[in-house]
Amino acid sequence: MRQTLAAAFLVSFGLGGPGHAEGGAQFDGSALKTMLQSDSLVFNGVTRSQDGRVFSPFQRQSKNKGIELGEWKDGKVVAYPNEEWNSWKQGDDPAKAFVAVNAIRMGPDGDLWVVDKGAPGLGEAPLPNGPKLVQIDIATNQIRKVYPLGAATNDKSFIDDFRFNGGKVYLTDAGHPGLIVLDLASGKLRRVLDGHWSTIAQRPLTGQGKVLRDDKGTLLAIHADQLEVSPDGKTFYYQPCTGPLYSIETQWLDDENASDAERARHVKLFAPTVATGGTAIAADGTIYSSDTDALRILKIAPDGTTSTLVQDPRLVWVDAMWIDDEGGLWIPAAQMNRTPAMNGGESSTVKFPTTIYRLDIGAKPVRN
Repeated sequence: MRQTLAAAFLVSFGLGGPGHAEGGAQFDGSALKTMLQSDSLVFNGVTRSQDGRVFSPFQRQSKNKGIELGEWKDGKVVAYPNEEWNSWKQGDDPAKAFVAVNAIRMGPDGDLWVVDKGAPGLGEAPLPNGPKLVQIDIATNQIRKVYPLGAATNDKSFIDDFRFNGGKVYLTDAGHPGLIVLDLASGKLRRVLDGHWSTIAQRPLTGQGKVLRDDKGTLLAIHADQLEVSPDGKTFYYQPCTGPLYSIETQWLDDENASDAERARHVKLFAPTVATGGTAIAADGTIYSSDTDALRILKIAPDGTTSTLVQDPRLVWVDAMWIDDEGGLWIPAAQMNRTPAMNGGESSTVKFPTTIYRLDIGAKPVRN
């Protein structure tokens, strides 16, 4: 029944499986190079500094055990920036440690930036002072600044991911559907397109053709999730986790005087993406987006035309990707759909080792 329901949603969007993209995959699985592996940890992203340091956010599989943010050193993971920031437990101050890291990336300033949703479990309310954006100086491995996000969140919020654009940071709220704009200079927060239909999941979350449920057996709806900013900083792309991908000119996000009714008039459908784990954008404006059902990476041209970059059975729930300076796409096969939090609370079916692959695509990263 669940398989049939998932397939029906895919067909309804004209994305009924691996044959959707024209011309077949650009690469086959042999082009995937294994970069990093773990025999025990589940990660949902990767980012790499210009000098070659690699970091990942990690998802604890049991309460009070494991790390939230780590650096890969000699093929092993070390808590980053230290054990103290990774040892939060119930009763500790959520403002001074990672409660639940969901996304990381190297900023245009060379610092490592980390978003912490501040809630101890999927679907749980954020703790007071828990939601935050943390800036880390990787030269000194010290916290440079913490931007509290509580003023723009409520008990339904799930701060999911973020992107830079000049002096602003855009964030998605996957729990209380909407977008958040953070002004880095002032720390001021604004919610935009709050509750707009383009930020709301229109169908249940799926992975490998199966409709997913949380640990209480409830259908999962992940609202505003993936996001990217065009290389020129003028266009913002975003979607619920199950797609499709929308766009809006960033001027409408940045204008404090514009109403949400006015912003809504400028939202456009950009590409009919499917259930997605993560994205990345290249300097030429091409967006790379994972397909969690067909186990592939989609290549979305600046005009919205979609094709398959690579498809392989090992690409289970590819999450937040990263493009390095040498033209490589780093691909974390996160297997999130196999964890209890997305598998109806059933025991983990993650197949270790978990793996981060690299695919040479000849692209360059954006700098914004």
